[in-house]
Amino acid sequence: MRTTLRGTAALSLMLAGGLAVTAPADAGSPVVISAVRYDSPGADRGGNKSVNAEYVKITNRSRSARSLTGWTLRDRTGHTFRFPAFTLRAGRSVLVHSGKGRATAKDRYFGLTWYVWNNTGDTAVLKNRAGKTVDTCRWSRLGAGHRSC
Repeated sequence: MRTTLRGTAALSLMLAGGLAVTAPADAGSPVVISAVRYDSPGADRGGNKSVNAEYVKITNRSRSARSLTGWTLRDRTGHTFRFPAFTLRAGRSVLVHSGKGRATAKDRYFGLTWYVWNNTGDTAVLKNRAGKTVDTCRWSRLGAGHRSC
């Protein structure tokens, strides 16, 4: 039996009884990508409302606030959102929308005029301010348009 935990860079260990466990390089991070809506509802014809219906949900699972200042969220082709001065409160989430909008504690925006996330497969990568990958979320085909990570 193989158990895979979150993250891209991983360390595999063989435990007693033959159980292989894969641990992420930054297993201790309480800030994770918890969901991605990669397919905006309806036809992909653009427009800010439709582009903003595409988002990545980032969640702080700890009991204390975490600074995301300087952290990045990117896709595999290089679309990159960099968090300005921002603190994510304990137990809270923030949605990073693809389009334009006014930043709040619950919503942030890439500021783009077209979609970021590919419906047929992509990878969302969250890196801390030092450039270390904290979490990833992948999908490989068009499904419900939403992926829990």
